[in-house]
Amino acid sequence: MEYVKLINCMRCGMCLPHCPTYRETFLETASPRGRVALMRKIAEGELGTSERLLEYLSLCLDCQACATACPCGVNAGEMVAEFKCERREGEGLTFMEELVLRKLLPHPDRLEAAVAPMRVYQRSGLQKIVRKLGVLKIFSPALGRMEGLLPELPRQPLRRTIAEVTLAVGEERGRVGFFLGCVMSLVFSGASHATVRLLSLLGYTVVTPKTQKCCGAPNMLAGDRDGLLDAARFNVDLFTGHDLDFIVTDCGGCGAELKKYGHHLAGDDRAASFGARVRDISQILALHADELRDRLHPLHLTVTYHDPCHIAHCQGIRQEPRRLLNLVPGLDYRELAEADACCGSAGTYNIEKPEMSDRVLRRKVVNIRATGAEVLVTSNPGCLLQLKKALAEETPPVRVMHLTELLHRSLTAVP
Repeated sequence: MEYVKLINCMRCGMCLPHCPTYRETFLETASPRGRVALMRKIAEGELGTSERLLEYLSLCLDCQACATACPCGVNAGEMVAEFKCERREGEGLTFMEELVLRKLLPHPDRLEAAVAPMRVYQRSGLQKIVRKLGVLKIFSPALGRMEGLLPELPRQPLRRTIAEVTLAVGEERGRVGFFLGCVMSLVFSGASHATVRLLSLLGYTVVTPKTQKCCGAPNMLAGDRDGLLDAARFNVDLFTGHDLDFIVTDCGGCGAELKKYGHHLAGDDRAASFGARVRDISQILALHADELRDRLHPLHLTVTYHDPCHIAHCQGIRQEPRRLLNLVPGLDYRELAEADACCGSAGTYNIEKPEMSDRVLRRKVVNIRATGAEVLVTSNPGCLLQLKKALAEETPPVRVMHLTELLHRSLTAVP
């Protein structure tokens, strides 16, 4: 990590009210400026990397709300991630990390095979029995949390059913590549199908390379820089082989990582070109707002929107989703208080740090309930998993939808 990044923090405190963990604890060590101070002391040799110090750093959700608030552009979350990568370079991966990050994630076929038993578990009725009897209570709490987050899985991953090339409807206005996120394909295939359909209906030919790999974000979170770079090189090579105007994703986490490929592969002009062409689906749809306004049908729903951290803070995308929602006739859109505050999902944080994740989540749920919304819209799989479970337990329950699901429903509704 560059030392200059550590000394840029002025300790002004502008980040404090925006940091989820600081708002819950009011501890300096749980604040962005506190984490930067700790890393600076390590760099200057005044502190060693004790387990207690690493625990303070690991409490960071990497939501990057601090970067949005900082007048100097200090990004404590990104710095913590870089610190983890540098620390892990000489240590190697654990057996489980090697299995997941190197043996599963880079191989879509293997990843899909690993998820298949969960589909059987659901469709056989075994899941209902296990939940009713509380069987998972005899195992680790982490396993119970993971199982509890699992929504109903699609019959097949979208990667297996989607065409490699989806032709534009009507006159072609452009060709885009579709980056099919792992969780989106495996769990939220309906939303990604809606994404491709929307692009096609707006005149885009959509190319979905079937051999594409995970974007590398899980590797970055785990401090596996080599795995991240391998994924970046592979995906850049793959998509560069197609003549594309943009690379589109409907996963906030993927979009944030893909846009950094030029940074990760510094000096690689193709990686820089790749990153510059990555667009969140809301950015593409917003380009055609006037056309969509004329084609959307009424939906009489009360809706609010949660900004995923990877979209609002990492990519700076805030107005496009709201503009698109407000195009839908009959929709009663209500702004959410602290809409860009983290929901507590943060990759695997809700499994690794369940107590803090739940505290952050409770604040989000209270704000959602205050809107009176029937539907919460968001655009990141981690947020979808976290909020679907939490809001399904509310009375009355609040339905959670991906932005493209709602827009596709409006576009194809019978008037």
